[in-house]
Amino acid sequence: MSALDRLRGADWNCGSCGILHQGMFDLAAFAPDYWEGPRTYEHNGAVRLDGDFLSEDFCVVGGEHFFVRCVFEIPVHGLAHRFGFGIWSTLSRANFDIYLDGFDDGAYANMGPWTGWFSNRLALFEDTLNQGCWVQPRLGRKRPLVTLADAEHELARAQEDGITPERVLELYVAHGHVVS
Repeated sequence: MSALDRLRGADWNCGSCGILHQGMFDLAAFAPDYWEGPRTYEHNGAVRLDGDFLSEDFCVVGGEHFFVRCVFEIPVHGLAHRFGFGIWSTLSRANFDIYLDGFDDGAYANMGPWTGWFSNRLALFEDTLNQGCWVQPRLGRKRPLVTLADAEHELARAQEDGITPERVLELYVAHGHVVS
């Protein structure tokens, strides 16, 4: 079966997680690479701005560094649907507060884009940690979209030009999924 057929919707078993996948799925980083706390999430509504806090959408480290979960989308040749990485980006305290205020209803006083720092390393791409990025909040409780500020970075070129279905399968393997 071709990589494109797998990603178009064919069932395939992951030899690592044992899950039967159907077609293309997104990958996600659990937390920013800077997170050193427990690998458990607190409830979004319990967000604390002092100390350390991690939920599915927000992270605070030391009461000084503020992160939000975002999506980095990459077109895939031959597919209408984009491949997504769930990644984390920093935000300034002011923009983090704006994001928190608008999170539940998706209405933001300032729709950005906001500057941030890409806060995860992605396997098979040149280093992305601390790359400057743009964080674009979206309406309707959708996670913000991210683009890298450096258009010459390998990941930014992938976002612009797309990647092959074979590359998506390589990314699955590099992130712990065995394509069988």
